[in-house]
Amino acid sequence: MATVTFRNIQKAYGPVKVIHGIGFDIADGEFVVLVGPSGCGKSTLLRMLAGLEEITGGEILIDDKVVNDLESKDRDIAMVFQSYALYPHMTVRDNMAFSLKLRKADAAMTAERVDNAARILNLGPLLDRFPKELSGGQRQRVAMGRAIVRDPKVFLFDEPLSNLDAKLRVAMRAEIKALHQRLKTTTVYVTHDQIEAMTMADRIVVMHDGLIEQIGTPLDLYDHPRNLFVAQFIGSPAMNVFEGTLQREAGCSTVAALCASWPLADMAAGQIGQKVSYGIRPGDLVLATSGIPAEVVVVEPTGAETELLLQVGASGNTQQLILVMHGRTDARPGQTVYLGVDGNKAHVFDASNGQRL
Repeated sequence: MATVTFRNIQKAYGPVKVIHGIGFDIADGEFVVLVGPSGCGKSTLLRMLAGLEEITGGEILIDDKVVNDLESKDRDIAMVFQSYALYPHMTVRDNMAFSLKLRKADAAMTAERVDNAARILNLGPLLDRFPKELSGGQRQRVAMGRAIVRDPKVFLFDEPLSNLDAKLRVAMRAEIKALHQRLKTTTVYVTHDQIEAMTMADRIVVMHDGLIEQIGTPLDLYDHPRNLFVAQFIGSPAMNVFEGTLQREAGCSTVAALCASWPLADMAAGQIGQKVSYGIRPGDLVLATSGIPAEVVVVEPTGAETELLLQVGASGNTQQLILVMHGRTDARPGQTVYLGVDGNKAHVFDASNGQRL
Protein backbone atom coordinates (compact mmCIF):
# COMPACT_ATOMS: atom_id res chain seq x y z
CA MET A 1 0.00 0.00 0.00
CA ALA A 2 1.06 3.60 -0.49
CA THR A 3 0.29 7.27 -0.13
CA VAL A 4 -0.26 9.42 -3.23
CA THR A 5 0.44 13.15 -3.43
CA PHE A 6 -0.41 15.64 -6.17
CA ARG A 7 1.55 18.90 -5.99
CA ASN A 8 0.40 21.79 -8.19
CA ILE A 9 -0.34 19.47 -11.13
CA GLN A 10 -0.81 21.18 -14.48
CA LYS A 11 -1.56 19.77 -17.91
CA ALA A 12 -1.71 21.49 -21.26
CA TYR A 13 -2.08 20.29 -24.83
CA GLY A 14 -0.20 22.97 -26.71
CA PRO A 15 -1.74 26.32 -25.73
CA VAL A 16 -4.86 24.67 -24.24
CA LYS A 17 -4.64 24.19 -20.46
CA VAL A 18 -6.86 21.41 -19.13
CA ILE A 19 -5.64 21.08 -15.51
CA HIS A 20 -4.77 24.19 -13.55
CA GLY A 21 -2.56 23.54 -10.52
CA ILE A 22 -4.29 20.70 -8.67
CA GLY A 23 -2.93 19.53 -5.33
CA PHE A 24 -4.16 17.06 -2.68
CA ASP A 25 -3.06 13.99 -0.71
CA ILE A 26 -4.42 10.43 -0.67
CA ALA A 27 -3.78 8.46 2.50
CA ASP A 28 -2.43 4.91 2.67
CA GLY A 29 -5.31 2.48 2.01
CA GLU A 30 -7.82 5.20 1.16
CA PHE A 31 -10.49 4.85 -1.56
CA VAL A 32 -10.68 8.23 -3.34
CA VAL A 33 -13.08 8.94 -6.20
CA LEU A 34 -12.45 11.67 -8.77
CA VAL A 35 -15.82 12.82 -10.05
CA GLY A 36 -17.04 15.52 -12.38
CA PRO A 37 -18.66 16.13 -15.76
CA SER A 38 -17.07 15.01 -19.02
CA GLY A 39 -14.03 17.13 -19.88
CA CYS A 40 -13.28 18.23 -16.31
CA GLY A 41 -9.81 16.59 -16.33
CA LYS A 42 -10.40 13.63 -13.99
CA SER A 43 -9.29 10.90 -16.43
CA THR A 44 -6.32 13.01 -17.51
CA LEU A 45 -5.24 13.32 -13.87
CA LEU A 46 -5.55 9.55 -13.41
CA ARG A 47 -3.57 8.87 -16.58
CA MET A 48 -0.79 11.18 -15.37
CA LEU A 49 -0.68 9.21 -12.11
CA ALA A 50 -0.48 6.01 -14.17
CA GLY A 51 2.36 7.36 -16.32
CA LEU A 52 0.26 7.29 -19.50
CA GLU A 53 0.25 11.09 -19.88
CA GLU A 54 3.14 13.48 -19.48
CA ILE A 55 2.90 16.09 -16.72
CA THR A 56 3.19 19.69 -17.88
CA GLY A 57 3.91 21.05 -14.41
CA GLY A 58 4.01 19.99 -10.77
CA GLU A 59 4.91 16.69 -9.11
CA ILE A 60 3.23 13.35 -8.41
CA LEU A 61 4.55 11.32 -5.50
CA ILE A 62 3.88 7.69 -4.59
CA ASP A 63 5.10 6.86 -1.08
CA ASP A 64 6.89 10.24 -0.97
CA LYS A 65 8.87 9.40 -4.12
CA VAL A 66 8.50 11.68 -7.15
CA VAL A 67 7.41 9.52 -10.10
CA ASN A 68 7.16 12.16 -12.85
CA ASP A 69 9.95 10.59 -14.88
CA LEU A 70 9.27 6.94 -14.03
CA GLU A 71 7.87 4.64 -16.69
CA SER A 72 4.39 3.32 -16.00
CA LYS A 73 5.69 -0.21 -15.42
CA ASP A 74 8.04 1.08 -12.70
CA ARG A 75 5.39 2.89 -10.62
CA ASP A 76 3.96 -0.25 -9.00
CA ILE A 77 0.39 0.60 -9.95
CA ALA A 78 -2.33 -1.46 -11.64
CA MET A 79 -5.05 0.08 -13.80
CA VAL A 80 -8.51 -1.20 -14.70
CA PHE A 81 -9.86 0.39 -17.88
CA GLN A 82 -13.37 1.13 -19.08
CA SER A 83 -12.82 -1.14 -22.11
CA TYR A 84 -11.51 -4.13 -20.03
CA ALA A 85 -8.46 -4.37 -22.38
CA LEU A 86 -8.31 -8.18 -22.30
CA TYR A 87 -6.28 -10.17 -24.83
CA PRO A 88 -8.90 -12.02 -26.91
CA HIS A 89 -6.57 -14.91 -27.83
CA MET A 90 -5.70 -15.68 -24.19
CA THR A 91 -7.73 -17.57 -21.61
CA VAL A 92 -8.86 -15.87 -18.43
CA ARG A 93 -6.00 -17.57 -16.59
CA ASP A 94 -3.42 -16.32 -19.08
CA ASN A 95 -4.88 -12.81 -19.13
CA MET A 96 -4.61 -12.60 -15.36
CA ALA A 97 -1.08 -14.02 -15.31
CA PHE A 98 0.27 -12.00 -18.23
CA SER A 99 1.87 -9.13 -16.31
CA LEU A 100 3.69 -11.54 -13.97
CA LYS A 101 4.96 -13.58 -16.92
CA LEU A 102 6.35 -10.40 -18.47
CA ARG A 103 8.32 -9.90 -15.25
CA LYS A 104 9.51 -13.51 -15.51
CA ALA A 105 7.98 -14.21 -12.10
CA ASP A 106 8.20 -17.65 -10.57
CA ALA A 107 5.59 -19.96 -12.14
CA ALA A 108 4.41 -21.34 -8.82
CA MET A 109 3.95 -17.84 -7.37
CA THR A 110 2.11 -16.75 -10.52
CA ALA A 111 -0.26 -19.72 -10.32
CA GLU A 112 -0.88 -19.06 -6.61
CA ARG A 113 -1.69 -15.38 -7.18
CA VAL A 114 -4.03 -16.16 -10.09
CA ASP A 115 -5.84 -18.79 -8.01
CA ASN A 116 -6.16 -16.37 -5.06
CA ALA A 117 -7.54 -13.60 -7.26
CA ALA A 118 -9.93 -16.04 -8.95
CA ARG A 119 -11.20 -17.14 -5.56
CA ILE A 120 -11.74 -13.55 -4.39
CA LEU A 121 -13.67 -12.67 -7.57
CA ASN A 122 -15.48 -16.02 -8.05
CA LEU A 123 -13.68 -16.62 -11.35
CA GLY A 124 -12.58 -20.20 -10.67
CA PRO A 125 -15.00 -21.87 -13.15
CA LEU A 126 -14.04 -19.34 -15.87
CA LEU A 127 -10.25 -19.65 -15.84
CA ASP A 128 -10.07 -21.71 -19.04
CA ARG A 129 -12.55 -19.60 -21.02
CA PHE A 130 -11.71 -16.89 -23.55
CA PRO A 131 -12.98 -13.28 -23.23
CA LYS A 132 -15.53 -13.75 -26.03
CA GLU A 133 -17.19 -16.45 -23.92
CA LEU A 134 -17.75 -14.08 -20.98
CA SER A 135 -20.43 -11.53 -20.10
CA GLY A 136 -19.55 -7.87 -19.56
CA GLY A 137 -19.55 -8.27 -15.80
CA GLN A 138 -17.32 -11.35 -15.99
CA ARG A 139 -14.87 -9.52 -18.25
CA GLN A 140 -14.72 -6.67 -15.78
CA ARG A 141 -13.97 -9.09 -12.95
CA VAL A 142 -11.17 -10.59 -15.04
CA ALA A 143 -9.72 -7.11 -15.58
CA MET A 144 -9.87 -6.58 -11.81
CA GLY A 145 -8.26 -9.96 -11.24
CA ARG A 146 -5.41 -9.06 -13.58
CA ALA A 147 -4.82 -5.96 -11.43
CA ILE A 148 -4.99 -7.91 -8.16
CA VAL A 149 -2.36 -10.48 -9.13
CA ARG A 150 0.19 -7.72 -9.54
CA ASP A 151 -0.23 -6.85 -5.82
CA PRO A 152 0.34 -3.15 -6.62
CA LYS A 153 0.79 -0.24 -4.26
CA VAL A 154 -2.10 1.62 -5.91
CA PHE A 155 -5.20 0.52 -7.85
CA LEU A 156 -6.45 2.88 -10.57
CA PHE A 157 -9.96 2.54 -12.02
CA ASP A 158 -10.97 4.59 -15.07
CA GLU A 159 -14.79 4.51 -15.35
CA PRO A 160 -14.79 0.70 -15.15
CA LEU A 161 -18.57 0.27 -14.94
CA SER A 162 -19.79 2.59 -17.69
CA ASN A 163 -20.17 -0.27 -20.22
CA LEU A 164 -22.39 -2.35 -17.94
CA ASP A 165 -26.17 -2.32 -17.65
CA ALA A 166 -27.79 -0.62 -14.64
CA LYS A 167 -28.40 -3.76 -12.55
CA LEU A 168 -24.89 -5.10 -13.14
CA ARG A 169 -23.36 -1.70 -12.31
CA VAL A 170 -24.96 -1.83 -8.87
CA ALA A 171 -23.64 -5.36 -8.27
CA MET A 172 -20.12 -4.48 -9.47
CA ARG A 173 -20.08 -1.37 -7.28
CA ALA A 174 -20.58 -3.59 -4.27
CA GLU A 175 -17.91 -6.03 -5.48
CA ILE A 176 -15.29 -3.30 -5.92
CA LYS A 177 -16.09 -1.81 -2.50
CA ALA A 178 -15.89 -5.24 -0.85
CA LEU A 179 -12.61 -5.89 -2.68
CA HIS A 180 -11.13 -2.69 -1.29
CA GLN A 181 -12.28 -3.51 2.24
CA ARG A 182 -10.59 -6.88 1.92
CA LEU A 183 -7.30 -5.82 0.31
CA LYS A 184 -6.95 -2.33 1.87
CA THR A 185 -5.02 -1.16 -1.19
CA THR A 186 -4.89 2.58 -1.93
CA THR A 187 -7.43 3.14 -4.72
CA VAL A 188 -8.10 6.04 -7.09
CA TYR A 189 -11.37 5.69 -8.99
CA VAL A 190 -12.63 7.94 -11.79
CA THR A 191 -16.31 8.27 -12.70
CA HIS A 192 -18.81 10.83 -13.96
CA ASP A 193 -21.55 9.02 -12.03
CA GLN A 194 -22.01 10.74 -8.67
CA ILE A 195 -24.03 7.78 -7.32
CA GLU A 196 -20.95 5.58 -7.79
CA ALA A 197 -18.88 8.22 -6.03
CA MET A 198 -21.31 8.54 -3.11
CA THR A 199 -21.64 4.81 -2.49
CA MET A 200 -17.99 3.80 -2.88
CA ALA A 201 -15.67 6.57 -1.76
CA ASP A 202 -13.95 7.28 1.53
CA ARG A 203 -13.45 10.77 0.08
CA ILE A 204 -14.65 12.42 -3.12
CA VAL A 205 -12.71 14.96 -5.19
CA VAL A 206 -15.19 17.03 -7.22
CA MET A 207 -13.57 18.47 -10.35
CA HIS A 208 -14.81 21.08 -12.82
CA ASP A 209 -12.95 22.70 -15.72
CA GLY A 210 -9.56 21.42 -14.57
CA LEU A 211 -9.92 22.62 -10.98
CA ILE A 212 -10.98 21.05 -7.68
CA GLU A 213 -14.29 22.41 -6.43
CA GLN A 214 -14.36 20.49 -3.14
CA ILE A 215 -12.84 17.48 -1.38
CA GLY A 216 -14.64 15.64 1.39
CA THR A 217 -16.53 12.58 2.53
CA PRO A 218 -19.68 11.74 0.55
CA LEU A 219 -22.03 12.95 3.29
CA ASP A 220 -19.96 16.10 3.89
CA LEU A 221 -20.33 17.07 0.24
CA TYR A 222 -24.04 16.22 0.32
CA ASP A 223 -24.79 18.12 3.53
CA HIS A 224 -22.33 21.01 3.18
CA PRO A 225 -21.58 21.75 -0.48
CA ARG A 226 -19.07 24.58 -0.79
CA ASN A 227 -20.66 26.09 -3.87
CA LEU A 228 -23.57 25.84 -6.26
CA PHE A 229 -21.73 23.50 -8.66
CA VAL A 230 -21.09 20.88 -5.96
CA ALA A 231 -24.62 21.30 -4.57
CA GLN A 232 -26.21 20.52 -7.93
CA PHE A 233 -23.72 17.85 -8.98
CA ILE A 234 -23.88 15.74 -5.81
CA GLY A 235 -27.25 14.15 -5.09
CA SER A 236 -29.85 12.42 -7.25
CA PRO A 237 -32.28 13.84 -8.17
CA ALA A 238 -30.33 17.09 -8.23
CA MET A 239 -30.93 19.80 -5.65
CA ASN A 240 -33.76 22.22 -6.43
CA VAL A 241 -32.23 25.69 -6.88
CA PHE A 242 -33.91 29.03 -7.61
CA GLU A 243 -33.01 32.69 -7.20
CA GLY A 244 -34.45 35.02 -4.57
CA THR A 245 -33.68 37.78 -2.09
CA LEU A 246 -32.60 37.51 1.54
CA GLN A 247 -35.06 39.08 3.96
CA ARG A 248 -36.07 38.96 7.60
CA GLU A 249 -39.62 38.37 8.80
CA ALA A 250 -40.72 38.35 12.45
CA GLY A 251 -37.15 37.77 13.57
CA CYS A 252 -36.64 34.86 11.16
CA SER A 253 -34.44 34.70 8.07
CA THR A 254 -36.20 33.85 4.83
CA VAL A 255 -35.67 34.04 1.08
CA ALA A 256 -38.32 35.75 -1.03
CA ALA A 257 -38.67 33.71 -4.22
CA LEU A 258 -41.36 32.26 -6.49
CA CYS A 259 -44.08 34.36 -4.84
CA ALA A 260 -43.38 32.82 -1.41
CA SER A 261 -41.13 33.08 1.65
CA TRP A 262 -38.71 30.17 2.00
CA PRO A 263 -37.28 29.55 5.49
CA LEU A 264 -33.61 29.56 6.49
CA ALA A 265 -31.92 28.41 9.67
CA ASP A 266 -29.99 31.69 9.90
CA MET A 267 -28.61 34.49 7.75
CA ALA A 268 -25.19 32.88 7.38
CA ALA A 269 -22.87 35.53 5.91
CA GLY A 270 -25.56 37.20 3.79
CA GLN A 271 -27.03 40.68 4.00
CA ILE A 272 -30.67 41.73 3.92
CA GLY A 273 -31.68 42.39 0.31
CA GLN A 274 -28.85 40.30 -1.13
CA LYS A 275 -29.57 38.27 -4.28
CA VAL A 276 -29.09 34.59 -3.52
CA SER A 277 -29.65 31.12 -4.90
CA TYR A 278 -31.83 29.05 -2.57
CA GLY A 279 -31.36 25.28 -2.61
CA ILE A 280 -33.45 22.48 -1.14
CA ARG A 281 -32.98 18.78 -1.88
CA PRO A 282 -35.95 16.85 -3.29
CA GLY A 283 -35.98 14.54 -0.27
CA ASP A 284 -36.12 17.50 2.12
CA LEU A 285 -39.41 18.84 0.72
CA VAL A 286 -42.55 17.35 2.28
CA LEU A 287 -46.26 17.50 1.52
CA ALA A 288 -48.16 19.40 4.22
CA THR A 289 -51.68 20.62 4.99
CA SER A 290 -50.49 24.23 4.66
CA GLY A 291 -47.42 26.04 3.43
CA ILE A 292 -46.12 26.97 -0.01
CA PRO A 293 -48.68 26.13 -2.72
CA ALA A 294 -47.58 24.06 -5.73
CA GLU A 295 -49.32 22.45 -8.68
CA VAL A 296 -48.64 18.78 -9.39
CA VAL A 297 -47.30 18.33 -12.94
CA VAL A 298 -46.17 14.67 -12.99
CA VAL A 299 -46.39 11.81 -10.48
CA GLU A 300 -43.75 9.07 -10.80
CA PRO A 301 -44.29 6.13 -8.40
CA THR A 302 -41.35 3.74 -8.07
CA GLY A 303 -42.74 1.54 -5.32
CA ALA A 304 -40.87 2.44 -2.16
CA GLU A 305 -40.71 6.10 -3.19
CA THR A 306 -42.76 8.56 -5.22
CA GLU A 307 -41.29 11.46 -7.18
CA LEU A 308 -43.44 14.53 -7.84
CA LEU A 309 -42.68 17.21 -10.41
CA LEU A 310 -44.26 20.42 -9.11
CA GLN A 311 -44.86 23.89 -10.51
CA VAL A 312 -44.29 26.62 -7.91
CA GLY A 313 -44.94 30.36 -8.22
CA ALA A 314 -47.35 32.55 -10.21
CA SER A 315 -47.63 35.47 -12.64
CA GLY A 316 -44.73 34.41 -14.82
CA ASN A 317 -42.45 33.90 -11.81
CA THR A 318 -42.60 30.11 -11.77
CA GLN A 319 -40.24 27.15 -11.62
CA GLN A 320 -40.55 23.40 -11.57
CA LEU A 321 -39.28 21.60 -8.45
CA ILE A 322 -38.87 17.92 -7.63
CA LEU A 323 -40.12 16.36 -4.39
CA VAL A 324 -39.19 12.79 -3.42
CA MET A 325 -41.25 11.13 -0.71
CA HIS A 326 -41.17 7.71 0.90
CA GLY A 327 -44.23 5.64 0.20
CA ARG A 328 -47.15 6.63 -2.04
CA THR A 329 -49.49 9.56 -2.53
CA ASP A 330 -52.98 10.27 -3.80
CA ALA A 331 -51.79 13.49 -5.48
CA ARG A 332 -52.66 13.76 -9.18
CA PRO A 333 -51.53 16.05 -12.04
CA GLY A 334 -53.29 19.42 -11.90
CA GLN A 335 -53.94 19.20 -8.15
CA THR A 336 -52.74 21.93 -5.76
CA VAL A 337 -50.64 20.68 -2.84
CA TYR A 338 -48.72 22.46 -0.10
CA LEU A 339 -45.00 22.19 0.64
CA GLY A 340 -43.45 22.06 4.07
CA VAL A 341 -39.84 23.26 4.16
CA ASP A 342 -37.37 22.82 7.04
CA GLY A 343 -35.07 25.84 7.07
CA ASN A 344 -32.34 23.76 8.74
CA LYS A 345 -32.09 21.69 5.57
CA ALA A 346 -32.00 24.64 3.16
CA HIS A 347 -28.84 25.84 1.41
CA VAL A 348 -28.16 29.40 0.33
CA PHE A 349 -25.52 30.62 -2.12
CA ASP A 350 -24.36 34.01 -3.34
CA ALA A 351 -26.16 34.53 -6.67
CA SER A 352 -23.17 36.41 -8.14
CA ASN A 353 -20.45 33.78 -7.61
CA GLY A 354 -22.24 30.61 -6.47
CA GLN A 355 -20.32 30.38 -3.18
CA ARG A 356 -22.08 29.10 -0.07
CA LEU A 357 -23.14 31.76 2.43
